[in-house]
Amino acid sequence: MAMVDVGLGVQMNMAMNGIVKSEMENSYDSSIAHKSKDVSLKDLSNRLAEFAHVRGWDQHHSPRNLLLALVGEVGELSEIFQWKGEVGKGLPNWSDDEKEHLEEELSDVLLYLVRLADVCGLDLGQAALTKIIKNARKYPVAVINQNSISSYN
Repeated sequence: MAMVDVGLGVQMNMAMNGIVKSEMENSYDSSIAHKSKDVSLKDLSNRLAEFAHVRGWDQHHSPRNLLLALVGEVGELSEIFQWKGEVGKGLPNWSDDEKEHLEEELSDVLLYLVRLADVCGLDLGQAALTKIIKNARKYPVAVINQNSISSYN
């Protein structure tokens, strides 16, 4: 089956999950083999742009296509939690394999979101900080704390 036949999201997932290897990916493997504490959105954006460019995928990375791929990945993420009921913080009683699967699906969602923002010409990090400020104004601490106290009394 040709790469074009399987669809953009599957192509990116196949390549990102190591089914399609290149020398560039091997250099990425060695450069990110050790876990880094801080990875910037800009670094992810740059790596994704280069990843898509060297494969000739830029023509397929329209905002619409990336959004649809993102929605598909959110669906896969949702499936992990679908029948688990309420899950505690820290994922108690989850196996290492389940946690790894969750990491992979969360990463897929993040990577498509970062790529979508980049293709749209948006600074996702700055947009997120701006949104936090807007939410802080919309939900001031004093009002939220007062409402929380009164709702329990």
